[in-house]
Amino acid sequence: MNLLSATLARVKPSPTIAVTMKAAELKAEGRDVIGLGAGEPDFDTPDHIKDAAKAAMDAGLTKYTAVDGLPELKHAICAKFKRDNGLDYTPAQVSVGTGGKQVLYNALMATLNPGDEVIIPAPYWVSYPDMVLLAGGTPVIVECGIENDFKLQPRKLNDAITDKTKWIIFNSPSNPTGAGYSRDELRLLTDVLVNYPHVHVMSDDMYEHLRYDDFTFCTPAEVEPELYDRTLTVNGVSKAYAMTGWRIGYAAGPEKIIGAMRKIQSQSTSNPCSISQWAAVEALNGPQEFLNEWRATFQRRRDLVVRMLNEAKGVTCPTPQGAFYVYPSIADCIGMVSAQGRAIDSDEAFATALLEEEGVAVVFGAAFGLSPCFRVSYATSDAALEEACTRIQRFCAGLA
Repeated sequence: MNLLSATLARVKPSPTIAVTMKAAELKAEGRDVIGLGAGEPDFDTPDHIKDAAKAAMDAGLTKYTAVDGLPELKHAICAKFKRDNGLDYTPAQVSVGTGGKQVLYNALMATLNPGDEVIIPAPYWVSYPDMVLLAGGTPVIVECGIENDFKLQPRKLNDAITDKTKWIIFNSPSNPTGAGYSRDELRLLTDVLVNYPHVHVMSDDMYEHLRYDDFTFCTPAEVEPELYDRTLTVNGVSKAYAMTGWRIGYAAGPEKIIGAMRKIQSQSTSNPCSISQWAAVEALNGPQEFLNEWRATFQRRRDLVVRMLNEAKGVTCPTPQGAFYVYPSIADCIGMVSAQGRAIDSDEAFATALLEEEGVAVVFGAAFGLSPCFRVSYATSDAALEEACTRIQRFCAGLA
């Protein structure tokens, strides 16, 4: 008898975690490795948020909470959606989970049946297709090329919709590309979606506060009120507030879906960590001014990385509107051979050779559904980024 579930055959481990682990292993062996794979801010969680967590512990707020979130946190989330997005939700329309990933997974588990399709624009966050498969659905991948700044076009969206489509997963600013949709661009997509009342929208807004230049963030239910009743708007405190390890994500949407998600969570993990929830209350209700300082730092790093990568032979790197990633194309590097004789026949081969020969860890584009590219996370120091980009330039200069 096979001990393991057949479901495991449908999914693969996270490539981003694999790259981070490989870089850590090489460092442990004494190698000089710069890791640009992890998608988490290098800033520390702000002191006022940590103080709120300490106060919660001192007050004995360490017991079980409501399955999908403290009332105080749900009220803070409702206030955030009203303040930042002009969206009105009640606490009954809010779910809090152990990170944004659990919230997305709960929603898919609660709604998908065999044969249901989920449209996922590529490049995509690596977990989207696998979560759909775990939930029994069918991912429908729609490629969005560099010629359109990696953004989904209305005609492609319309062509991908069938009578089996249940969700479209939308992510702006994007992981892995950093691409952000303007209000006009998003309006063209919502104009398509209003014609298909059976299609629901899962909007992953995790990078909402990481936006640059004159880019203005907007979310589908905000742009098109007709979609309010069939949109799940997902967010969290991980990226904006440097709270990745605290594991708090949340979503707001139709009560029927929120109730189904609560049922899933009640029989899997139950409530998120109580201390993390109290910290999240402070993150959402407390001072927000530091976000501007962090944004300025990230924008400076973005500009450094974009400039230096575009100076590398065979690399084309668009300038993203948000998040802390760039997604350069290496189409002109494919078919070449590295200085140490490694054949560069794919973006995975490029990333492997780069790590082995120059000690720079990046994530190859095939992991995100669109090749030949690679993802760089610039959520690290300016010095590390400058050195990493210098090594990438040297590696590309050695291709022949």
